[in-house]
Amino acid sequence: MHSARPIAAETETKTGEMYKIRFNFEQPGVEPVTLTNIEAGYSLLEVALKNDIELHHNCGGVCACSTCHLYVEKGGDFLEELSDREEDFIDRAVNPKLNSRLGCQCLLQEGNGEIEVTLPDQTQFLGE
Repeated sequence: MHSARPIAAETETKTGEMYKIRFNFEQPGVEPVTLTNIEAGYSLLEVALKNDIELHHNCGGVCACSTCHLYVEKGGDFLEELSDREEDFIDRAVNPKLNSRLGCQCLLQEGNGEIEVTLPDQTQFLGE
């Protein structure tokens, strides 16, 4: 189990409101990563990047493309709601599903709990 680095607190906050996030990968040979003590207020894209998890973001995380597309398997209630703009870009993503979201728009709300996401195979963006 990984402990989050730059964006997680060293110890729990006074209110104990922290998240546990599991990143699963469709890419063969990439093992799941579980991060603990993740604070609210960050997007799943930010959490991934700060913890050396590759999640493409061609537009820089401003909801202008679909490269940070992911699947929310568990804990969607802890994330900011899907906007019409995000939904439009999800429609352009590779293999969208009912649980598709854009990592840049999945902002962790105040609270605590467990979130599980699956990242599509990122090699599709690398030309491999």
